[in-house]
Amino acid sequence: MSGVLRVLAVNPGGMTTKIAVYEENSRVYEATVDHSREELSEFDTIPDQLDYRKTAIEAALRSGGYHDKPFHAVVGRGGLFKSIPSGTYVVNEEMLEDARTGYAGQHASNLGALLAEALRRDLGGRAFVVDPVCVDEFEPLARYSGHPEIKRKSLLHALNIKATAKKAAAKLKRRIDDVNMIVAHLGSGISIAPLRKGKMVDVNNALSGGPFSPERTGALPLIEMFDFMIEKGYDPGRMKKFIAKEGGLLAYLGTNDFREIEKRVEGGDPEARETVEAMVYQMGKEICAMAAVLSGDVDAIVLTGAIANSELLVGLLKERVSFVADILVLPGENELESLAEGALEVLRDEAAPRVYPTGSAIAGEGNVCW
Repeated sequence: MSGVLRVLAVNPGGMTTKIAVYEENSRVYEATVDHSREELSEFDTIPDQLDYRKTAIEAALRSGGYHDKPFHAVVGRGGLFKSIPSGTYVVNEEMLEDARTGYAGQHASNLGALLAEALRRDLGGRAFVVDPVCVDEFEPLARYSGHPEIKRKSLLHALNIKATAKKAAAKLKRRIDDVNMIVAHLGSGISIAPLRKGKMVDVNNALSGGPFSPERTGALPLIEMFDFMIEKGYDPGRMKKFIAKEGGLLAYLGTNDFREIEKRVEGGDPEARETVEAMVYQMGKEICAMAAVLSGDVDAIVLTGAIANSELLVGLLKERVSFVADILVLPGENELESLAEGALEVLRDEAAPRVYPTGSAIAGEGNVCW
């Protein structure tokens, strides 16, 4: 194998699988494979999609001329695993088992580890995941829910939030561990996290808490929610789908495509305008709540994710929260780049890989002190 480090980054989403090939820090090939609802409906569970998605990735690599090239690593998006510290993790059998069984729920991100391991057997190299959605850096007070038998969980877009926080700190010409900031990932799900010196010390649960989003309900009034379940005869599984896939803008306006909704607002649709304002209203409340977590010591508010590209949404949000701190807008998702960077740091011995689920560093790897 050549001395140039080659990494395949894989990001499975609900209806797409995004891949990119990196040679050192250069992205030399990328592709997005779209999956139709009809195709995905043939599978009973998300893990059942493994072979189907692997075949699609292999076809994309063949199209790009990379199917027969050796790789040093395949790195996938991490899923709903046990709560773990931030870092790059070696894919091991316990992680694969938790991905297959849906330890903390079923989500397309669970396929990241499964695909990384399956692909590296053919392509070579090692299999990693970086900053899964279950990364937990909560401070003790953040774990209180209101009852000792129910604890708050850290569930967030950790990969993009960490990567964007690093970019924001660089723009501020500061080290990430010298900055307090609030990072709001605004996509099909919404994560709003306060970072104290680089640690994500709190967050709304991105699946079932905080603001409503393009397709999620966010935090619902509890008593009313249980009354609704009883009235509709929904079991817990059906209710989870209702919360995670059938809420938000989709429920109010019939679509989760924010670009379409923005056009409706621009065309003078009052219902669309008020619904967007309501979502921004809830985002603003959550951002200000996270400012309280940091006791008002906030160096910047950072907006990222797909719908941070919307001038309408960003403008409305600035009106509500700009009094808290300066706002940096770094739209889009940096997930493939972040996955590759995490793998490359390990391959260059700049960081030690971690063991799932303990989070301990692998002795003898990385030139940092753990």
